[in-house]
Amino acid sequence: MKISANSSCPCGSTKKFKKCCKVFHNGSNPKTALELMKSRFSAYAVGDSKYIIKTTHNENVEYTEDTEAWGASIREFSKNSLFKGLVILDFIDGEEEAYVTFKAIIEQHGQDASFIEKSKFYKVDGMWLYHSGVIE
Repeated sequence: MKISANSSCPCGSTKKFKKCCKVFHNGSNPKTALELMKSRFSAYAVGDSKYIIKTTHNENVEYTEDTEAWGASIREFSKNSLFKGLVILDFIDGEEEAYVTFKAIIEQHGQDASFIEKSKFYKVDGMWLYHSGVIE
């Protein structure tokens, strides 16, 4: 989905995309797992597969060294999905491990594909990474 820098951020904040999640996509590190989670949702919304790959822990089941195929898979998912909203249900912050429970409101091929997930994040070398998630 094409989102302009001046559009509202897909993460649901009231900020413009360029002042919100795009700063993380451009290289700034999220300070919390919650910021990372929101910025990853936005990355999926705009099809930024490089950011998704960069912020995924190497123990994640999706993780692969074949970043070309992985990136193509992410872009295909993004292209076939309409990211309509993000609702944060719970956030458990920690020094090295954190959890975010959220509802992603997504539509695929005219059908509701929304889901609730409890995501686990680890801080590695000062950077938060998405480790895994359980769909509720």
